[in-house]
Amino acid sequence: MQFIAPQGVFDLIRLPLRRNELLQPFDAADEYLLAHLAEQGLPESGSRVLIMNDSFGALALALSDCRPDAVSDSFLSHQATQINLDGNGKTQGAVRLLHSLETLPSAYDLVLIKVPKTLGLLEHQLISLRGHLRPNAQIILAGMVKMLPASVWQTVERLLGPSTTALARKKAKLIFAKAIELENPPKNPYPVRYRLENTDFWIVNHANVFSRDSLDIGTRFFLEYLPSGLGQCEIVDLGCGNGVVGLIAAQKNPEAALHFVDESYMAVASAKENFEAAYGTERKAMFQVGDGLKAFEAESADLILCNPPFHQQYLQGDQIALSLFKDAWRVLRRNGELWVIGNRHLHYHVPLERLFGGCTVVAANPKFVIHKTRKKR
Repeated sequence: MQFIAPQGVFDLIRLPLRRNELLQPFDAADEYLLAHLAEQGLPESGSRVLIMNDSFGALALALSDCRPDAVSDSFLSHQATQINLDGNGKTQGAVRLLHSLETLPSAYDLVLIKVPKTLGLLEHQLISLRGHLRPNAQIILAGMVKMLPASVWQTVERLLGPSTTALARKKAKLIFAKAIELENPPKNPYPVRYRLENTDFWIVNHANVFSRDSLDIGTRFFLEYLPSGLGQCEIVDLGCGNGVVGLIAAQKNPEAALHFVDESYMAVASAKENFEAAYGTERKAMFQVGDGLKAFEAESADLILCNPPFHQQYLQGDQIALSLFKDAWRVLRRNGELWVIGNRHLHYHVPLERLFGGCTVVAANPKFVIHKTRKKR
């Protein structure tokens, strides 16, 4: 899809790839931010530039001549950014891609932040910025107006200093902030920890992990029905989040080898810490940041457990879930099973029946349904 900005005209894709994609790999906030930079003559020559939470690389690509650093918690974001850089003829290394738990390698003159869906991630990022800003550094946050509640402004002013805003354009808004010396500089509260109910396990959650303060109700329901006594087998916690599902599956199946997969760096880090805290190095487990099961060999798993996300950044939909279901069919061995939990209104039985030739309901309540399906060929 073509992206037109003052910095140039670019061809962009978004991930996961779908036929006849109608969703844009950029939004009005990207356009507004790049237009503002062009109007102000930014970045200035020689400036060190940092980009945070660039969804599919629109900002990194447009500003690649400045050789910026780009931080994201999303493997798909990094992958799309690199594909888009390559597809537009940008030299290798034009943008340095960093994940969300890496220490920032430089001090910056200009910081551009797409406001993330998770306020905790924004809080973590703003705190992490301190100590990595050059004198008079400019910090600009961008987002769609409906996704910028008062808590965003309050967080920016609490952690950085006073902020101002520009008039909205095409329902997008910019926030301008300047870091000031604070009498009591904030300490990073992440990761957070809580005790998993009805167990002796303590759960670590980094800032961008879903339901980071307590067990969410969907996972609680899923845990009640996880299969047990499977013997030696390969179990995958797909879209693992903090790894609670895989953690309990390991407890119910002591001979199983566990695999934890998520596209969030913070999620996989949380899952690894939680599993190792529970089992040490005695249990066999693999932890993979990646695009679903793309890195897995075909017919290599016996059981896949999945609580798929139904949003990508701010966008709700089933595109991620459908991609995960297709991956699961390829990776399952014959007679291997995929167990999926989802909100009733998502109707996951429809794509599961189409892909696998049928599925059954393991359990249901007024809000959630657990489906089970088997690979028959």
